[in-house]
Amino acid sequence: MDKLFDFTDQVAVITGGSRGLGRQMALALAERGADVVIASRKLDACEEVAGEIEAMGRKAMAHACHVGHWDELSGLVDAVYERFGRIDVLINNAGLSPLYPSLGEVTEDLFDKVVAINLKGPFRLMALAGEKMAQAGGGSIINISSVASLRPSPTSEPYGAAKAGLNALTGSFASALGPKVRVNCIVAGPFLTDISKAWDMEAFAERAENNIALERGGQPDEIVGAALYFASKAGSFTTGTTVTVDGGVK
Repeated sequence: MDKLFDFTDQVAVITGGSRGLGRQMALALAERGADVVIASRKLDACEEVAGEIEAMGRKAMAHACHVGHWDELSGLVDAVYERFGRIDVLINNAGLSPLYPSLGEVTEDLFDKVVAINLKGPFRLMALAGEKMAQAGGGSIINISSVASLRPSPTSEPYGAAKAGLNALTGSFASALGPKVRVNCIVAGPFLTDISKAWDMEAFAERAENNIALERGGQPDEIVGAALYFASKAGSFTTGTTVTVDGGVK
């Protein structure tokens, strides 16, 4: 294995790790030697991915956790340290972008949920895990953002605003946790995960042809390269930055 991408005996924690992009990143890290903690709301889904990782010969831990609930996040970090004694990689991947009929019908409850999962939760996890990582000598934090944070998003305003906040936190936490801990962000475009099953794919294909340079949505495993770069020794001099993985959204 290339030494730059060798994660042997490192511990990676991935929120929203039971499906989609989170699952792909979890499996990629495990394939390269990492032990992986899968955190998501549904324990059975976490256990399923943990089983896949254990089948590779790596250790895995499933932990049910709602990222939007502030008081549950210290329990996640404590559980990881009790089991493994360390965190080397934290990927804040969990996200939520619910549909709504109109801007005037966005309720306070919906708005607060979107901000809690996409911004407040990552802040709390970076604070809790990042300080421990710094005390232990280092680590890498990766935030998963969205192109909605950079471009007009007429059907996902609260989500885009929360992800823009996450972009900002990336830079501020990189400064706060440096020089030991690196903090970076992947700004993701449209990926064809299980969430896309609810899309009008005919309409999406038409939009992709006109608005995406590669004229398609991404496959989940196409997030892996950027994640491995940020998490690994290959990215040792990269912190406080974002990389856009969106197929060339225009």
